[in-house]
Amino acid sequence: MKLPDKILKATRVSEGKDFALAAHKPAEGFGLKLKKADAKALLAEGKEQLSAMQERLYADDRWSLLLIFQAMDAAGKDSTIKHVMSGVNPQGCEVHSFKAPSAEELDHDFLWRTTCRLPQRGRIGIFNRSYYEEVLVVRVHPGFLEAQRLPPSPHDGSLWEQRFDSIRDFERHMARNGTRILKFFLHVSKDEQKRRQMERIDNPDKNWKFNARDVDERAHWDRYMASYEEAIRETARPHAPWYVVPADDKWLMRVIVLKAIVAELEGLDLNFPQLDAAATVKLAEARKALEAS
Repeated sequence: MKLPDKILKATRVSEGKDFALAAHKPAEGFGLKLKKADAKALLAEGKEQLSAMQERLYADDRWSLLLIFQAMDAAGKDSTIKHVMSGVNPQGCEVHSFKAPSAEELDHDFLWRTTCRLPQRGRIGIFNRSYYEEVLVVRVHPGFLEAQRLPPSPHDGSLWEQRFDSIRDFERHMARNGTRILKFFLHVSKDEQKRRQMERIDNPDKNWKFNARDVDERAHWDRYMASYEEAIRETARPHAPWYVVPADDKWLMRVIVLKAIVAELEGLDLNFPQLDAAATVKLAEARKALEAS
């Protein structure tokens, strides 16, 4: 079974001008009746492809790949990262989870703490939440700005417009310097989130995942959705696209994320380095020396 190309096209947003979140349904199945066994088979195949492409990425050493995951609580960020990236070489991949900023981080600009964690050439970097929190949770809770001790804002637009400008400039700079950027919004419905949060309460093995603050955040659902919509609209670009992935079906969500990553790497024309004539001669000499030892 193959994931139809139309699904990646339907979830990819590379030009946000006319983006509307209402056009993307959290329970969208794209007419694909994907059983769990089918999804597992697609994931297994995709992980083999990703592992091979990661090796080429590392050896080629010209590009890096940054994967950004944003979502409401219980949408499946952690499990998606776990299932999608489980087949890659840990030496070539790093995951960074960004919680509430520390005192040191608050003493820098809002992009500083994530800039310090960008992937090196040849590697894959994963941000579990990111600088986008500054135009999402901080926008929903503007009181958080007090701790940032910002100077008076210039009269050239709102703070949020300025931050979108900074993010666009930042991502353009990264793209120019060889970092490919994929941003995933795991789009879960409010009803499905409720079901998963109830499961965390009712299942003793999942109690540790429950955070009462996440329930409080549900009261701000509409404001979060409006903030996500504007963030995607303002920052979706061909060099830094968003994927708005339906998250009510976790297995389909994981397959879409994995296939999007593989497709991005396949488009880079990655190659293993070729030795020049002098290096080839030395290689032959080394073989002879080994045979004689």
